[in-house]
Amino acid sequence: MNRTEIGALIAQRLAPVVAEAHEQWLRAAPIHFFVVDDLLPVELASEIRRAFPDASKMMLRKSLRELKYVTAQMNQHAPLLEEIIFAFQEPAVVELVQQISGLRSLYPDEHLYAGGISMMGNGHFLNPHLDNSHDKDRARYRVLNLLYYVSPDWQAGNGGNLEVWPNGTKAEPTTIVSEFNRLVVMVTNQHSWHSVSKNLTDQQRCCVSNYYFSDHPVGDDEYFHPTSFRGRPDEPVKDVVLQADAAARGMVRRLFPKGVKQATHVYKKD
Repeated sequence: MNRTEIGALIAQRLAPVVAEAHEQWLRAAPIHFFVVDDLLPVELASEIRRAFPDASKMMLRKSLRELKYVTAQMNQHAPLLEEIIFAFQEPAVVELVQQISGLRSLYPDEHLYAGGISMMGNGHFLNPHLDNSHDKDRARYRVLNLLYYVSPDWQAGNGGNLEVWPNGTKAEPTTIVSEFNRLVVMVTNQHSWHSVSKNLTDQQRCCVSNYYFSDHPVGDDEYFHPTSFRGRPDEPVKDVVLQADAAARGMVRRLFPKGVKQATHVYKKD
């Protein structure tokens, strides 16, 4: 199937649940999100999972902040993976997500800046963090994170689940299980601390990721910040190190607001 056909299936699934998803979005404040299960036909979702490349074909991001495999260079992998990613950028899908979220002037990202696909094996994790506030050209606000999970039979006890921290990183998070064929759409702004718990299994936790951008910030206040990480409540030393790292990178951004715009995690098309 191509992106137009898959996008039509996504729109067909979203259209009947706009009101329900909008209520869910509002209830989730201050970190707004909504969840839609059984997004696509099961066989298609399974085919998407089978299309994921071997880890050796992806880039390993390994640091105190995170441990996971990622790629945005979709022309190096099975064509279906590119089609599912860009299906979320079909106009009908963007319009429905806009209706649900109530956000203004949403734009999908053809460059897949920090998007694409990710795979997390045993022990992989993503510490609490705020996403970079803008797009790769620092022209628009990053406002939505779309996460589509395709690992069959994924259970809460596996770990590898999305966590949001509405009361800050010293409190307990809200866990959203990375269930098979589940779409999660969450806000990303200066308050949306989120993470992925450690994968406790030998199964690969696979995710298709997109971001939407806007001319407007989420809320009334303008903001600008780099991706900023924190330690978990049981990681006090790591928290100090990561806060210092975030402060240093934030200072560089303030001193050189135009900075170096050449992003590495983008789809470099010919």
